[in-house]
Amino acid sequence: MLIDNHNRVINYLRLAVTDRCNLRCNYCMPSEGINFVKKDKLLSIDELKRVALIAVEQGIEKIRITGGEPFVRKDVMELLRYLSNLDGLKDISITTNATLIGPYIQELKELGITNINVSLDAIEKATFERITRRKQFETVYGNLVKLINEGFNVRINFIVLENQNEGDILSILDWFKNYPVSIRFLEEMPFNGGTKGFSSIKWNYKAILEHIRTVYPNFNKLEVPVTATAINYQIEGHTATFGIIPSFSRTFCGSCNRLRITATGDIITCLYGKPKANLRTFLRNTANNSEIGGILKQVISNRAKTGFEAQEEHSKVFDNSMTSIGG
Repeated sequence: MLIDNHNRVINYLRLAVTDRCNLRCNYCMPSEGINFVKKDKLLSIDELKRVALIAVEQGIEKIRITGGEPFVRKDVMELLRYLSNLDGLKDISITTNATLIGPYIQELKELGITNINVSLDAIEKATFERITRRKQFETVYGNLVKLINEGFNVRINFIVLENQNEGDILSILDWFKNYPVSIRFLEEMPFNGGTKGFSSIKWNYKAILEHIRTVYPNFNKLEVPVTATAINYQIEGHTATFGIIPSFSRTFCGSCNRLRITATGDIITCLYGKPKANLRTFLRNTANNSEIGGILKQVISNRAKTGFEAQEEHSKVFDNSMTSIGG
């Protein structure tokens, strides 16, 4: 079991398989993209398998595959097949922009990997194209509907962006009201590759909730696990639920159970902090699984208490793009 220096049990790993993405969302990176790492710096599929095995041996029970966009990586299904047969791993999930997932939906279902988070920051096509700088709305929406119809547990992640997509907050709730999905509204974070800096936001979690209340005053708060990042609700008469994630306000740090490992092997114990170690060299040299497990334990034993404390340690953390951090 991995227990940090604040007595929090760490049992959830967000494992990035690539830093590349086929969209260019304006809150994530510049239009020309970022300096993606060279292929030899990325962990191989065999190395990612080994990281997953070691993490599970150390007490990780849930692994979320992230990117960049995971399905940009052509061999990602090999990893997912391995994870689906990994003893001790109780939950496998994926975060995707849903542009490339289509051909893999049936196999994912057969593997039992049914927890899919789809990033969708607009329900209006023009707004979607303006934010993503790509014409992929029909593909994303088509794959999203297919996932829902195939019985996947779908959560839609919608980052609320000032002067960009506020008009779609209520629209997306109405659009999916009869679908068994969860729509999660996230506060914007400054991980945008240095394109914009800010120290406060208009659309914090309280403002988002009050905006929803103006049209949908009757909703109930739902019970969630103590480690959940979202505050969840259900509007009366809606099949869908909605959640609000205070990702910038960071109100959930006290129960954080997450660990991140990037596609290059960096271990990140807090999204707002710098990497604490890198596993790539150890994986490629002579370190055995026990030694690498020891590195995980050592890193976990020195976590910041909150995202604000982690941010103080690394003043330039916001120069990073979310696609290089691993979500």
